[in-house]
Amino acid sequence: MVNRIFLIAVAAGLPLSIAGSILQWPSLIMFGIYCLTIVALAGYMGRATESLAIVAGPRIGGLLNATFGNAVELIISIFALQAGLTGVVLASLTGSVIGNLLLVGGLSFLVGGLKHKRQEFSVYDARHNSGLLIFSVIVAFVIPEVFAMDMDEAKTISFSVGISVILIVLYLFALFFRLVTHRGVYKHKTDEAGEHEEPEWGAKKAIVVLLLATAAVAYVSENLVHTFETVGEQLGWSELFIGVIIVAVVGNAAEHASAIVMAFKNKMNIAVEIAVGSTLQIAMFVAPLLVLLSLLFEQSMPLVFTMPELISMVTAVFLTIILTNDGDTNWFEGATLLAAYLIMGIGFYLL
Repeated sequence: MVNRIFLIAVAAGLPLSIAGSILQWPSLIMFGIYCLTIVALAGYMGRATESLAIVAGPRIGGLLNATFGNAVELIISIFALQAGLTGVVLASLTGSVIGNLLLVGGLSFLVGGLKHKRQEFSVYDARHNSGLLIFSVIVAFVIPEVFAMDMDEAKTISFSVGISVILIVLYLFALFFRLVTHRGVYKHKTDEAGEHEEPEWGAKKAIVVLLLATAAVAYVSENLVHTFETVGEQLGWSELFIGVIIVAVVGNAAEHASAIVMAFKNKMNIAVEIAVGSTLQIAMFVAPLLVLLSLLFEQSMPLVFTMPELISMVTAVFLTIILTNDGDTNWFEGATLLAAYLIMGIGFYLL
């Protein structure tokens, strides 16, 4: 039933998105159409990722989902950088970090916990991710803010470039560590879940669906960006709120849907890998890559966030680490993460 609804939404949403962008329909109407279309396409990305996860394992499946999901936000951010909207890009990166950890993680734990009283995932992966979260968000994001206070703009950009290169190199090392040198070294009983399950689609079909859905989401997302200014004025949304909440939620809709579905099916290793893995990919790869790409445009983007953005990201990291470091979760922990996200969302709305 749900799959049929997604099929109808995609079949109707894509033509309407194309027609509306050509005929310049009202921004509020197109905003709704774009968002619904992206959510429907995210459903297909989730099904394709689940099939790949069964074939390739939870780690690679989660990594693929995070990568395809973040590709959408990367495309949106590049267009925003080209337009000189560095503040919106930094805000969207903040929104991705707190959104993945608190919103996606919270909904996954809540939905999964309501069906399964207790859910387990790899404690070794949780502890490994904890160290990377502290490094990538607290060290690599807070340190530039502190040092930038005594630097001019040119030195701040140079410092940001240096940090970005280090982050990307360490992220590649982290992938090599988990997928090559230490693959299978740390085993957990839930790693074997779904071992004999048959995937809905074969690997080739799943990859084709992922590629087509990502291309469609990128097209719709690019048009969605052009509606933000008008919609923000009509609904009273600030640029910061649009970046932190709206762009982040819509841009990461694919992994949002996938993580919740995986948690509902008690595949917590994949759900956690999507939520936390996507955060790490944003902080250690997407953000530094955008800093480097911004050098190609008229206005370069330093890796310096505002104080509310920094405090929100640091809080999200510490809360996530405290709740996930035991490799065990329940619906109440999910509700706690969601409550933190709502508090931050209200704060960004009122700023």
